[in-house]
Amino acid sequence: MTVVASFAQWIEGARPRTLPNAVAPVLAGTGAAAWVGSAVWWKALLALAVSLALIIGVNYANDYSDGIRGTDDVRSGPLRLVGSKLASPRAVLTAAVAS
Repeated sequence: MTVVASFAQWIEGARPRTLPNAVAPVLAGTGAAAWVGSAVWWKALLALAVSLALIIGVNYANDYSDGIRGTDDVRSGPLRLVGSKLASPRAVLTAAVAS
C-alpha cells in the first residue's frame, strides 16, 4: 500500500514558516526603490514570485537530501515528506526542481 501525501501535507512540507525569509528582502528592496522614486511594481511582484519559488524549491530539496541520507528519520520538528514516508524521494525532488 502506497502512502500519498495530501495537498495540506505538501503545503506543510514547503515550510510556510520560512516564507517571510523570501518576502523580507523583496520588501526592503522595493521600499528602497520607492524611496528614491524608481519602484517598478511589476518587477517587484516578479521578484517576489521568484523569491518565493526559490525558497520553496530549496525547502523541498533539503527535504529530499535529508530524506535520502536518513537524517530526518527520527525527527520531532516540522513535517518532512521523505523522512516520514509520505512522499517518495523522487516526487519531492521533482517538486524541488519544478519550483
